This record gives sequence, structure tokens and C-alpha cells, in this order.
Amino acid sequence: MNVYLDNSATTKPSAAVAAAALQRMESGWYNPSALYKPALEIQKQIDRTRETCLKAAGAAGQQIVFTSGGTEADNLALLGHLKTRKASGKVLISSVDHPAVSACVEEIRHMGFKTEIIPAGKDGTVDLAALEEQLDEWTVLISVMQVNNETGSCEPLQEIVKLRDRKASGAAIHVDGVQGFLRVPLEFNHLGIQSYALSGHKIHGLKGTGALILRKDHPIRPVQFGGGQEGNLRSGTENTFGILALGEAVDLWDPEANARMRELKNRLWSGIKEKIPTASVNGPVESPITCAPHILNVSMTPVRSQTMLFALEGDGIYVSAGSACASRKQKISPVLKAMGVSTERADCSLRFSLCPMTTEEEIDYVIERAAFHWEALKKFVRR
Repeated sequence: MNVYLDNSATTKPSAAVAAAALQRMESGWYNPSALYKPALEIQKQIDRTRETCLKAAGAAGQQIVFTSGGTEADNLALLGHLKTRKASGKVLISSVDHPAVSACVEEIRHMGFKTEIIPAGKDGTVDLAALEEQLDEWTVLISVMQVNNETGSCEPLQEIVKLRDRKASGAAIHVDGVQGFLRVPLEFNHLGIQSYALSGHKIHGLKGTGALILRKDHPIRPVQFGGGQEGNLRSGTENTFGILALGEAVDLWDPEANARMRELKNRLWSGIKEKIPTASVNGPVESPITCAPHILNVSMTPVRSQTMLFALEGDGIYVSAGSACASRKQKISPVLKAMGVSTERADCSLRFSLCPMTTEEEIDYVIERAAFHWEALKKFVRR
């Protein structure tokens, strides 16, 4: 049996998405900027996809810019907005943010802004008390995640917005929604944030496609230049196949799948906890308010994560030892470190991430094989 539980890294394109993409490669390959009828029809389909994505995020009537993925969307949100500000002020970035955001810090400083890191609590979300102390009239931008890609922790966005409104009303809030889009409820129009990033290949769309949702009154400037596509905010010929596949993936998402994934995630944790007495969960695991339905981060001490990862791979089970963006670097996860997780426990952590197609049979197989390998490998721990 092959079991893929690394859906936070990427998801398999659904059969319907793949079929739709192939059909458009064969008959819908026209440049949407052209003026003849087939190209204009493709442009209409792209515009329909805009409305589909905006509606799914509770952002009807706002602006959406299609990008090459979540990383570009995050970069555009941060750097593009700061280009509209005077080179002074303070940018706050969560200590558990994805590298698509945290790696922008040097460039933000180069632009003349001060940056501060918002510390995280043990649950993997921002420390609200610390954030309250950091917020002041000099704060121009705050960046947080909707759902952490390693632990599944959900940021308390409403509380963050309330603090911003009270302490730094002129600051914009950007939310990286790559792991939250469709899986965790969001009402962009009512939340009070200014921008929101999403990615197609995390929801069974195609790689190379993402989007940035923006409030219409939110100032932003482009970070790449050319033919002026996407409202002059993201030049370059549109990735027609990817954009339309994104719309297809959004249309196909079944909201009831989120409840099924949560049940299976809880089943996985209950089984591991029962069979592996030293197992501990990193981040919240049960509450739908504090954690996403599809991500579970577990340490099975004393067996190191890479050892267990390769043992499970031998059984056809594919998981990860943290963020796919950093998995080859063999370092302790900065996210777990920011949460105060001990080095030993962090060194034994694995991330299991589910999708709507995950089955009970697969979950039970993972529990059985993880317990088997833990029993065998705990005797050979390097000291």
C-alpha cells in the first residue's frame, strides 16, 4: 500500500483538474491579451476564475492578482505595499512564518524599514501580549499565517485585527493563507485584513499558480515589470492553464471534506498516542478553532525524524520532517524552536498532512507501521 501524507508540501492534481488543464492546452492555449474571439473567451474564463476564488475566500468585490504561487503572492503583498510607504516605520513578522515571508526581512530592511519578530506561544501562534507591546503608531505592516504549515496551528486573526485597530490603526495586515484556503473558514470582507495569499497546488490544482487577494483600497505597487497584465501588478503572459485549473480545484472542493479530514487526523493521533507512549504532539490537535483539519505534527521520541521517515518510506508511506522548503537542510525546525520545543523532541518530529482522499484504511496502516518501527528503532538511538 502507498500512503501519501505530505499534502502540505503539495497535493496530487485531481483527475478533473488534470483533464480540464489538458483540454485547455489543446484548445484554450490562446494569449488572453489578444483581441480575437478565442482569446477573448479565455479572458472571460480567467475573469470567472477571479470571481470563484474571491467568493471562496469571502472576498467578493475585492481585487485578486494571479501569481506563480504562494511565495510570489507573499512577496508582492509585503514588498509591493511597502513600496507605497515612506521608508520609515516598523514591520512585524511572526516568528513561525513561512520562508516566503521570513526571507523578505533583509529586503525589507534594505528598503529602510525596521523589522521586529513577533514571538510565538507554545501552541504555535503569535503571543498576543507580546504583539500588543510591539504595536505602536510606527507600525506599518503586520504579517501572520492563517494556518502554520508545520503544526496546523490557526492564528487568532480576529484578535490580531482588534489589537491592530486599537494600537496601530494605520498598519496593514497580510495573511499567508496557503495552508488555510478552503480548509479553514475565512470571511475576508468582514475580517479587516488587507491582503491574503493562496496557492493552487495545495488544493489539488497545478504547481506554478497562486493568487493574492487585495482590498480594493489597499495601495500596492508591482515588484516585476513588463506588459502590464493583472492590473499592472503582475506583468507576464498569464499562466492560462494553471489559473483555470485553480478555478476548477476551487469549484471541486467539498466543504464536508474538512470534517472528514479532522476525524482522520484525530484517529491518527489517538492511534499513535495509544501505541507509542513517548509520543507528543507539537501544536494543538483537536479544537477546530485552534488547529486546521489536515496537519498533525508528532514527535516519536527517541527515534529521530529522518530515521522514522525513511523507515516509513520503506512501507510506502510518505510524510515529512517539517516544511518541504527546508527538509533537505537537516536543521531543527525554526517553527518548533520558536514554540519552545526542546531540541530532542524537535529532532524527532514528523508532519503528517492529509487530503480529502485520505482513507481510514491508510490511517490505520500508518499507525500500525509507525508503532512497529518505533518499537524496533528505539533501541538504537544515537547518544
